Amino acid sequence: MKREKIVTFGEIMLRLTPPDKLRFNQTDLLRVNFGGSEANVAVSLANYGLRSELVTCLPDNRIADACLDDLRSYGVGTDHILRGGDRLGLYYMEEAVAMRTSHVVYDRAASSFDTLRPGQIDWAELFADADWFHWSGIAAAVSAETAAVCAEAVAAARRMGLTVSCDINYRKNLWRYGKRAEEVLPPLMEACDILFGTDDEYEKVLGICLPAFTACDASYTPDTAGYEAAAREVMRRFPRCRTCVFALRNVLTANHHTISGTLFTDGKLLRTRVYDIDAVVDCVGVGDAFVAGLIYGLAAHPDKPQQALDFGAAACALKNTVPGDYNQFTAEEVAALAGGAVSGRIARGRHPGQPEQQAAGTAGSRNSRQPEQQAAGTTGSRGTDRQSRPDSGRLGPGRPIRCPDSILAPARFPTV
Repeated sequence: MKREKIVTFGEIMLRLTPPDKLRFNQTDLLRVNFGGSEANVAVSLANYGLRSELVTCLPDNRIADACLDDLRSYGVGTDHILRGGDRLGLYYMEEAVAMRTSHVVYDRAASSFDTLRPGQIDWAELFADADWFHWSGIAAAVSAETAAVCAEAVAAARRMGLTVSCDINYRKNLWRYGKRAEEVLPPLMEACDILFGTDDEYEKVLGICLPAFTACDASYTPDTAGYEAAAREVMRRFPRCRTCVFALRNVLTANHHTISGTLFTDGKLLRTRVYDIDAVVDCVGVGDAFVAGLIYGLAAHPDKPQQALDFGAAACALKNTVPGDYNQFTAEEVAALAGGAVSGRIARGRHPGQPEQQAAGTAGSRNSRQPEQQAAGTTGSRGTDRQSRPDSGRLGPGRPIRCPDSILAPARFPTV
């Protein structure tokens, strides 16, 4: 059996946001969308044309049905999502503007995801046709039981030879069950091949300090020697890890950020360009966009980590420009930015950097469907009646998803 599926595990929630940057007490309306770190990664990968699947637990009600429809509309697999518990987790977000910071209120206690216990998910069946497993520290922060499920999943993935990636994703407001992140996460990270995190996350969870990233514009030069020293310390602590990634961001104002990143592998530190984003629309999910871009790049070019890093940083930069938790860009658009196209000019007829013969898109991505497929009401179309879609949300047998040849070669997953 060919194994080219990427599995992500974590909670997906309903986000409620006041419109027009209003505060909670100013509005009688809330915008809603679904999102969650691992779901955001799965959606990005599906948009890039890879086969992704989210594993989580949802209640058996119409809100959860809408959540499933949303995931399937992007081509994300949902075959192994459990139904149980009473409620979908919620989070309310007051968006940042100028000098005002954002404010998040979680309402996820006793959510369906919180009811998960070890032994409920058949990891052997789930991973049988998979090559990559991705999880994050958020899933382990919800409860001691979900942390145990993470450990169970990582162990199963390790036994079955999958590449395992981890985003530290430290959220201080979630660690409330008597254990600290620095107690729970490092033992799980020991079994991972790829580690991803921000400077403050590596410091909080591992006690490893990174140089300050103080970029005010794109001309900034990061302290590569300092990042290399920190990366070597991470690799020393986790001998199994073969790739260590630092996501770098400097928040100048709520609407003006600079971002960059480094990647350490095979004894060498790589860095990418600094992006100066002076009109941030929504920074939720930017780290997830970075992670998904890296996974996509490493899957397609395991021997070209610089290209993967450049693609991940470009994906992160683009996510800042769209509202909601999901990144909404194709591989062609991300690759165009990674290649230097930052003019913001109108692209007519096809995506920037996309060959004319591919202008209609690549099968499997919500953002790039063939017109004739839309007319037929294929899987993944928002306009398709729900009953006409298979539960998995996949494209069906005999129609493998491939990366666009002009951007990245068909995915060849690294050998563990």
